[in-house]
Formats: sequence, structure tokens, C-alpha cells
Amino acid sequence: MIRSMTGFASASGASGPHSWGWELRSVNGKGLDLRLRVPDWIDGLEAGLRKTLGAAITRGNVTCNLRITREDGSGALTVNADQLEVVLDALHQIEARAMDAGISLAPSKATDIVTMRGVLEQATTVDDVAALCATLLAEFPTVLADFNDMRAREGAALAQVLEAQLTQVAELTTQAAALAETRKDEMAQTLQRNLSRVLDNAEGVDADRLAQELALIAVKSDITEEIDRLHAHVDAARALLAQDGAVGRKLDFLMQEFNREANTLCAKAQSTALTQIGLALKAVIDQMREQVQNVE
Repeated sequence: MIRSMTGFASASGASGPHSWGWELRSVNGKGLDLRLRVPDWIDGLEAGLRKTLGAAITRGNVTCNLRITREDGSGALTVNADQLEVVLDALHQIEARAMDAGISLAPSKATDIVTMRGVLEQATTVDDVAALCATLLAEFPTVLADFNDMRAREGAALAQVLEAQLTQVAELTTQAAALAETRKDEMAQTLQRNLSRVLDNAEGVDADRLAQELALIAVKSDITEEIDRLHAHVDAARALLAQDGAVGRKLDFLMQEFNREANTLCAKAQSTALTQIGLALKAVIDQMREQVQNVE
């Protein structure tokens, strides 16, 4: 069945100190336009995501967002021995100078010392970027499956709308064919009367040449080919709707053919009733074309 180019999916995950959120969305487009907003410090992630998306999606403007946060409180506190020596030596010098100057200082406490810059440090952990990248790439197909499930559901709804519109086109085409059939004798009689009137009032006119011209007019007013093509286009559109894969471009081209036949039918109508049917056809075809713009 057909799929819509409109879809959305989101998911979240975590591994070690990292947590993240996925957001995948798309709208209709003429081709495939992938826009990825992912952390650039994870080597190979964007290339991997593009490959996966390109294999699963044919058309649409697709945006993939990935936001990653890191828990900074995972490291333990340690004493920087070198910095502690520097601080203690500085305190010793300060106390000695104060005593020489006759100034009494309060004794230094450990809590005062540990708050000095550089004495206590938080141990840092080195992130395994390759492992994180592998985890994200392994998780992404699940997000993509949810995304395509939504596109498939939207496509099923589109198919129902298009089927109903194709039924309208088929019914209107059948009405046009029936109306054209009923006016065949009338048109033949009209042409015969016109031919007789011209022959009676135009001396020296080549009767054979005149008959050819009138026959050409009759052919130009015959809508049999347009009726046959419209029925054929309905069958072709229904066959495309039953196919798997991307058929949006083919359906869009078919809508142009539908519109061309409806325009020709209106041009050949030569009757109010047939013109009304042609205009109704054009209205339904325009509605179909709008729906087809969302088909992948």
C-alpha cells in the first residue's frame, strides 16, 4: 500500500552517563531531503543515520533531531597532592610573616583548605564515543520503524480518499459516455442539414471537399477517445494504489493526464450538460491532485 510523506516519531534512551531524545518528522517534498541535527563530536553517527534513512525512505523533507545530555556528577572527588603542597606552603609562609609582624591568626582548618581552588578535584571519566555511536545506531531503526508505521497509516487513509475520488471520476466518465451516445444521431442530423444548406446556397462548391470538412468537424466533436483514456487512467491509478513502494511521482504524472482529458472533453462538449460533467471531472481531479502531493 502507499505511504504518506507526512510522519512523526520520538523516543528516548540512556546508556552510562548519557541520556538522549530522538525526534523524527517529515513533510511532503519533490525528492528526498534529509536534514540531520546530531552531535558532531560523535564520529560516524550522521553518516550512519543518513545511510539508514536513505535505504528506508524515498521521498519527503525529513528532519532528524538528536539531543544528548551527560550526567556530570558521576566522578569521585580526589585530592590534588601537588596543589595541596602549594597551598600548605603558602599558608606556612603567611603564618610565619604574621608572627614576625606580631599578628595573631586563627588556626587553619581542613574545611578551609579543601575549599581552596585546585585542592579537591572531581575525577573525570573518558567517554567511549565509539560505543555510544554504536548504541545510537542500533537503537535508531526502532525509531524509524515507528515513523514509517505512521506514514503507512496516513497512506492507508490517503488511499481510501483517492479510491473514493477515482470512483467519482469513473461515474462521471460513464455519464459523459452515455450522454455522448444519446447525441450521436442528433449530431449526425445536424451535420447533414448543415451540409444540405451549404450545398443549396453555394454554387461551385466542391461537395466532396465540403463533406471532408464536415467529417473533420464531426471527428473533433467525438469524445470517444477521451472517455476511453479516462477509464484507462482510473484503472492505472487503482493499480498504483495497490502497489508497494513509492508511487507518488507516477500518480502525479497520471493526474496531469486526467486533467488533460477532462480539458479536451470540455472543449469538445458542444452541450451544456456535457460541459457540466467535464467541469465536475476537473473539480474532482484537482482534489485528487492535492491528495497525491502527499504520497511518497
